Amino acid sequence: MDIFLTNSRSRTKERFTPLDPANVRVYVCGPTVYDRAHLGNARPAIVFDVLSRLLRHVYGAEHVTYVRNFTDVDDKINARAAETGRDIAEITEETIGWYLDDMAAVGVAEPDHMPRATRYIAQMVVMIADLIAKGHAYEAEGHVLFAVESYADYGALSGRSLEDMIAGARVEVAPYKRNPMDFVLWKPSAAGLPGWDSPWGRGRPGWHIECSAMAQDLLGASFDIHGGGNDLMFPHHENEIAQSCCAHPEGSFAKVWLHNEMLQVEGRKMSKSLGNFFTVRDLLDQGIPGEVIRFVMLSTHYRKPMDWTAEKAEVAEKKLRRWRRLAKGVNPGAALHDVLAPLADDLNTSLVLDRLDSLARAIEMNQTDPTKARFAPSIEDFVATANLLGLLLPGTHDWSMQGFDLSGLAARLAEIRATAMETKDFSEVDRLKAALVAAGVEVRMSKAGVELVPGAGFDASALEGLE
Repeated sequence: MDIFLTNSRSRTKERFTPLDPANVRVYVCGPTVYDRAHLGNARPAIVFDVLSRLLRHVYGAEHVTYVRNFTDVDDKINARAAETGRDIAEITEETIGWYLDDMAAVGVAEPDHMPRATRYIAQMVVMIADLIAKGHAYEAEGHVLFAVESYADYGALSGRSLEDMIAGARVEVAPYKRNPMDFVLWKPSAAGLPGWDSPWGRGRPGWHIECSAMAQDLLGASFDIHGGGNDLMFPHHENEIAQSCCAHPEGSFAKVWLHNEMLQVEGRKMSKSLGNFFTVRDLLDQGIPGEVIRFVMLSTHYRKPMDWTAEKAEVAEKKLRRWRRLAKGVNPGAALHDVLAPLADDLNTSLVLDRLDSLARAIEMNQTDPTKARFAPSIEDFVATANLLGLLLPGTHDWSMQGFDLSGLAARLAEIRATAMETKDFSEVDRLKAALVAAGVEVRMSKAGVELVPGAGFDASALEGLE
């Protein structure tokens, strides 16, 4: 299966040809760990999890190396420690645990490597010293800065003009900079802040150098794919390219660059001031299953802005309840090539979901009325194809009954039954009972009352409007 990806650097869709098919290498920028992952943080995690699953499907699980980092040294973390009085290491350790739990809840598998910036300080110091030696960086007032003018291709990724880049760099203008676009590789640390000894004094790394050092150490001077949100394209990814290519001119750094678009909530930018800011944990605690969150995320192409709405979550939940009813107790077969074709075409997950839902309806029709049989794959192959999107995974918790309370329907049936005992008209009892049975609910009626028990084929969506 050929894979086509839209390379942000060339701005074209290209056939993906790995540098080494036996060792396909991917690096994705991970979170800065000072607080719960918000909904927007989940989008790149899910997008590149799907990419990883596709690459493993095509090239073999043992031939793909996927790296996603944790930024655990940052001014935001320092500010959170000062605000709470808590130890920095305690905050980062707790937040990493939260992130992994929340991403697991939305079906994101852990990458092969999850390096932490604080464990790669030595590699960063070596890279910075090398950049100084090669004339690409300079020391000034305890800082080390990358000299942007020393790299002729600076700006090629983002396509920004010199004026645009200078405007974007003005917030970092300092008297010790030779050029306002020069960016920090190393900065001094005051007492009470994290710091490490270096040739330039006690200090800590700038943000950009960490990814270059970790990618070089784990994937080499050249690797296949670098991913992240499009908000990172400038300056973060632009700066990564500059420092990496200057430090290791024998390599090309990342061959393909992939960027996902940003997320909105109900048509508006997510913001605490607008009251539409959600963490992943907020939604999980509201009873929205992680698989539903994943489905909604995948229903929009990764290069388009994604709008989270309550309506989309409701639609996703209904579809997944039906799919889970079909998949219950089924072992995955072989993924369907025709259904997966859009996934290999620049990760068109929304089209794959549409095709899967059409197949689910065909399977359901064949089960309910064989006389109207139409083409449908085996349930096993349907499940295997959904698995490649990180859905209906074997061994995952079946949430399809989660939060669904049958007590209201039980009370209503008991009330109708009591009336029927007096009028001798059991038509309404029979109608409601038939609807419950059709939805996979076992109806137990006795002198003691009415008990409703979800069965193996329980489909909560079929009960809508019965109460």
